[in-house]
This record gives sequence, C-alpha cells and structure tokens, in this order.
Amino acid sequence: MDDIPLSALFGLLILLLWLSAFFSGSETALMTLNRYRLRHLADKGHPGARRAQALLDKPDRLIGLILLGNNFVNILASSLVTVIAIRLGGNGAIPVAAGLLTLVVLIFSEVAPKTLAALHPEKLAFPAAWIYIPLLRLLFPLVWLVNLAANSVLRLLGINPEQGVSATLSREELRTVVNEAGSMIPQQHQQMLLDLLDLEKVRVEDIMVPRTEIDGIDFSDPISVILDQLQQLPYTRVLVFDGSIDHVLGFLHSRTILRAALDGDGLTHEELRELIREPYFIPRGTSLYDQLHNFQTQRRRVALVVDEYGDVQGLVTMADLLEEVVGEFATDPADSLADVTPQEDGSYLVDGSASLRELVRSLGWDLPTDGPNTLNGLIVEHLRSLPEPGTSVMINGYPIDILQTQDNMVRTARVRPLERREHGEQASLNF
Repeated sequence: MDDIPLSALFGLLILLLWLSAFFSGSETALMTLNRYRLRHLADKGHPGARRAQALLDKPDRLIGLILLGNNFVNILASSLVTVIAIRLGGNGAIPVAAGLLTLVVLIFSEVAPKTLAALHPEKLAFPAAWIYIPLLRLLFPLVWLVNLAANSVLRLLGINPEQGVSATLSREELRTVVNEAGSMIPQQHQQMLLDLLDLEKVRVEDIMVPRTEIDGIDFSDPISVILDQLQQLPYTRVLVFDGSIDHVLGFLHSRTILRAALDGDGLTHEELRELIREPYFIPRGTSLYDQLHNFQTQRRRVALVVDEYGDVQGLVTMADLLEEVVGEFATDPADSLADVTPQEDGSYLVDGSASLRELVRSLGWDLPTDGPNTLNGLIVEHLRSLPEPGTSVMINGYPIDILQTQDNMVRTARVRPLERREHGEQASLNF
C-alpha cells in the first residue's frame, strides 16, 4: 500500500464515494417509485420500468444487494482514508480524517443523492435497474446468504418475511390520491373520479324524481287519450298506473307502442296491457353504487323508489345515476336546471322542489345536502314551520326570499348567492 501514489489513493477514494452515492441514491429512487405508474409503464413495454419492477418484486434481494454494496464501499473508503491519513500526518491525523470522511459521506454520498432521488426517482431508478440486474445475478449466492441470515433474525422476532404488504387502497385513501394528484389529472376527470367514489355515500332518494313530479299515463283513460299522451311525453319509458300512482301497472317503451300502432288497425286496452313491462321497485335507502350494479344485472333503465311501507316515493333512472358521475349534459349550469331562472341582478328564482344536490353540483352553491333533498325541505326544516310569502331567511350565508307558497310548501324562492358573506351566517331571520 505504501508503494501506491497518493494521487491514485485519492482517485480510488473519489470512486468509492461516487459508488456510495450511487447505492444510496438508487435505493431511495427505487423505493419511492410510484408503484401504479411503474406498473403502467411496465405494461406499455418501458425497458427501465420492467427491470425496476422485476427488482421490486423481490425487495429483500434488492435491499440485500444495495446494502451489501454500500457497506462494502463505505468500509473500504474508511480503510483507505486511514492509510492516507497515516501517510500524510501519522497516527494523529486519523481522527481528523475520520471526521472529514464522515462529513463528506454524509453530504455527498447520502443527503445529496437521496434528496435528488426523492425529487426525480424515475431518472435514477430506471438506469440503476440496468446495473442491478446483472450485479444481482453475479452476487446472488452472497446476497442469498445475507437474506437467509436476516430472515432468520426476523423469524426469531415473530415476523414472517414472506408475508407481503397489501398494496390495496381504501375508498378514502383513493380519494386522497385523486385529490393530491393536482395537475396530473385534468380537473374534469378528477371530479368524475371523486363523484364515482361518492356513489357509495349517496342514496337513490337523494337523486330521485319526487312522486309529485312523476309523469305517467292513466290506464283507465280512453285509448285515444293514452296515445296522445304518449306522443307528448318526452320519455322513452313511460310509467303506467291505474287511477293513481299508488296502483302502478308498469312501464311502456315508446318504440314498442309505435311498432304496435303501425302493425295494427288500432290499439286496445287489452293489447296495451300486454305491452306493459312489470315495474321494478327499489328501497329508498339503496346506495347509487349498489343500484348501478342492480341496473346492470336486472337489465333495467328505470326503477320506482318505495319506502318501508311499499308506497311509491319517486323514480330514478340510469341517466340520473350517470349524471352523478359525469355531470349534467348542458353547457350552461343554470340551463341544466329547469327549476332555476337566473335574474339580471345576479339572483336566481328557484322552484321549491329543486334538488339541493343539483343546485350544489351545477351552480356551486354551499348548501347542506345531508338532510332534506329539496330547497323547500331545507327552508321548512330551518324555520321549523311553513313560511309566509315575504319571509327572508339566511342559510349558510345565502339570503333566501320566499316569494310564493302553495299546497303547504314553498313554491318559489329567490336566492342571492352573490351576496353571500365571507364567513356565512346560519339561523338568521329577517322579517
């Protein structure tokens, strides 16, 4: 060792420090890779990603190889610094050299490369995988022995090293991933994913068409009246009842009616009854996620929502469920709500039967949706009584003026979202 020039020793020391930085940085880069993106790139045939995924499939071997190489070069660098210190300043220089080496390793071989790897894991991990694959094959016997000893220690501590960690995400964890994705996911797609995750929380009663707004035909009417109504109703599937909605017969498909009318001289009630498809009833507490699955398995597009007594409470369609995910099929948010009329002063005239969820989703209003389903229900619950026309109420910072009441409910109200105060105010009444 005394015959080796100091310049060669310093050159070898720099090489060892560089190798230490490579092992430290590549370890951080490989372990901080986004596993879902890695799998996506590997499935698309990215060579570096495929090799990195192969390494991460056996993390014990990868960690054993990296630590084996890192510890070897660090110990060798420490021995080399000791030789250099003795040749330059004798035994008294060894503590100084050890302190300098510690500082250099900490900065240039640990903190700096690991920070760089954490910021740009793919740029370091993919090239490193090309080196680790052949290196692992070369040193596999030694790595196997190291892993065998380490796994034996873990088993003594009651830990099974062969039991992998589950990579599944809960719904709330997946929601956090989508929220934190930021610019990586377009805003529209991000909202669609969040709405899709919320299908489990929303019930069919939250989006159903209320009983009072269900359009249908009365089977007891003359056939000419029924055919005239079928031509005017803008629905593909029409509800049929006998006398009242409490006696539902089923649904008629408009194309079936048209085909039958063209094939025959004229429809009769008996022929019409044969075309009616039996109704499909669902409980009002069914989640949208379950109902979407039920629609698929039952091959249905429309269902009647009933309460615990079997009384019809509303109607829900497949289109209603899809709108919860993709949003309203309209260019202007206000145009998507037939119950909302924008005013020139920035206020809105809103029908009392308007859905709160639709108002929140389409217009961005911050109204509570965990209670009543309609604006009328929200106002009545807030006041605990049916208000008179001219009453004003402040709900979540939104001034709401009751303009018209009829049949024990608020028919029309004026909402002024532009006047909403910064911090909001609840339970404030102005008469």
